[in-house]
Amino acid sequence: MVINFLIKENFNFMEHIGLELILSYLFKIIGAIVVFMVGKWIAKILTDLVKKSLTKANSDLTLVKFIGDLTYFGLFVLVIISSLGILGVNTTSFVAIIGAAGLAVGLALQQNFSNFGAGVVILFLKPFKVGDFVEAGGAIGVVEMIGIFNTTFKTGDNKIIIVPNSNIIGGNIINYSKEAIRRIDLVIGVGYEDDLKLVKSTLENILNNNEKVLKAPSFSIALSDLADSSVNFNVRPWVKSEDYWSVRSEILEQIKLTFDEKSISIPYPQIDIHTK
Repeated sequence: MVINFLIKENFNFMEHIGLELILSYLFKIIGAIVVFMVGKWIAKILTDLVKKSLTKANSDLTLVKFIGDLTYFGLFVLVIISSLGILGVNTTSFVAIIGAAGLAVGLALQQNFSNFGAGVVILFLKPFKVGDFVEAGGAIGVVEMIGIFNTTFKTGDNKIIIVPNSNIIGGNIINYSKEAIRRIDLVIGVGYEDDLKLVKSTLENILNNNEKVLKAPSFSIALSDLADSSVNFNVRPWVKSEDYWSVRSEILEQIKLTFDEKSISIPYPQIDIHTK
């Protein structure tokens, strides 16, 4: 009788303890789920705020998306760690593992992080944009895409060149499309026997008759050198940036044709040897 009573009381006690444990874990699970859902919602709101702020600051779309994704990922990790902490998981070791893994990945991807930093600088400072004709990082061509790690160029003969951003930031950047107008610099040589006034007036007529040569700023034609084999003129017309190469070719062709018509010589390097 006594034994039965003790067994019954012990069973009731264990049942009571088990119910408390179940309720305790149940509350922890519910709390963790609530923290996870609310934290995820807050992370999304904060990420949207970061993206809107960057968009209002006229930041590049690639940079906006990348920083937005990075912000959300960081906040999401914090939410997961908080949820695990509520469940009773020791998050200290978890954070240490993440830190060690991050350090290992950082060392392995050191060059990529260098390219990433350079990409952020390019996207913030905007030395060029998509569609610009640029010389940078050993490549020259039209910018097709500005990425976080590299930039893509398309050359005049339709080749694609992918250049790491660190190479671009580490050297000179020449942006041929940054300004609306460009100056064409030509050196035109004529013979010593030619009429210099005729040469100058002929060059002026050629530039005046080309509709793509800008009137303001006005072009300049000036004698620059009395060279070994020629008398050289600097011919410097201004054109729209997109017309640079076409106008340059037109002017050179017109100079050759007109000089031939007027018997103005275009000398080539030569040496006269006199023997006695």
